[in-house]
Amino acid sequence: MSNSYGKIFRITTFGESHGQSVGVIIDGCPAGLEITAEEIQRELDRRRPGQSNITTQRKEEDEIIILSGLYENKTTGTPIALMVNNKNQAGKDYSHLEHAFRPSHADYTYTAKYGLRDHRGGGRSSARETLARVAAGAVANKYLQQQGIQIASYVSTVGPISVEESYEQLNLSLIDSNKIRCPQPQVAEEMIKLVEETRKNRDTVGGVITCVIKGTPVGLGEPAFDKLHAELGKAMLSINAVKGFEYGSGFAGAKLYGSQHNDEFYTDENGRVQTRTNHSGGIQGGISNGQDIYFRVAFKPVATILQPQTSINDQGESITLEGKGRHDPCVLPRAVPIVDAMVALVLIDFLLRQRTVRV
Repeated sequence: MSNSYGKIFRITTFGESHGQSVGVIIDGCPAGLEITAEEIQRELDRRRPGQSNITTQRKEEDEIIILSGLYENKTTGTPIALMVNNKNQAGKDYSHLEHAFRPSHADYTYTAKYGLRDHRGGGRSSARETLARVAAGAVANKYLQQQGIQIASYVSTVGPISVEESYEQLNLSLIDSNKIRCPQPQVAEEMIKLVEETRKNRDTVGGVITCVIKGTPVGLGEPAFDKLHAELGKAMLSINAVKGFEYGSGFAGAKLYGSQHNDEFYTDENGRVQTRTNHSGGIQGGISNGQDIYFRVAFKPVATILQPQTSINDQGESITLEGKGRHDPCVLPRAVPIVDAMVALVLIDFLLRQRTVRV
């Protein structure tokens, strides 16, 4: 089972949804990086369940515990071990799923592959594992900020409701000003109302998160395998419930002619190479070109719904299931810090790898 990600800045996560703890080991973090427990906790709080009436009502404080790798708020160059204890476990809420395969969950495929599974909240395949990524991403992001790199993700679509403005037209400082994490206040209100109605209907709804990365230097990524956009796509598609990824002009670019799509170069007044447009999304030939990197990630509706559904059990017999327990009617608000974290993990690894490519 693959539980690790990254080549130089490498994380290994552990834990299950209703096990004792969830955590991460970070290898390859440079020594001397200043970071406090409060800075890591701030990102965990953005992902924490129960933070509003439009997220799961599971009550977890998600208090970070630093086991090793930091001394007097500085990384030491040794493995960093971070963990959170699960306190609001309710395994009995899932007893009816011990032998059932929930529609569009990992229950069937996980059992078919490994021959057994922890049915409590999805076990290892639960999105609670992403808590560990967010903790590691907080460390990575602190390093990136010192390099002048800024990451901003926001909810741009919920169901049929979308932000029409481009990211350049939005005030991204407003992302955390509302509980849906959309920087367009009027659209945010419509999205929140839709999620609240969806919860009342005992259903779920999906949407899209847009991410913008500013300050990326030229040269990150590889020309053949390990293209930067491919690695970002892999990172995003590793997040639970993600069904689509497109960067730059994406699928819309397929409708344009080359004369319309090409990004013309010029040299600005400071002698820096720029492009007049950015259909490339800041990446050309798999390598960052110094322009803004931007992409969109599509999330499906949460698979667990509080309505009767037909499925089968592990004996192949037809059954009727109805969701119980505590679940998100829309995963997007809590997925924003997860997208931020995975971007940070991709970029810090490429930044450290970049140090090895030239004398």
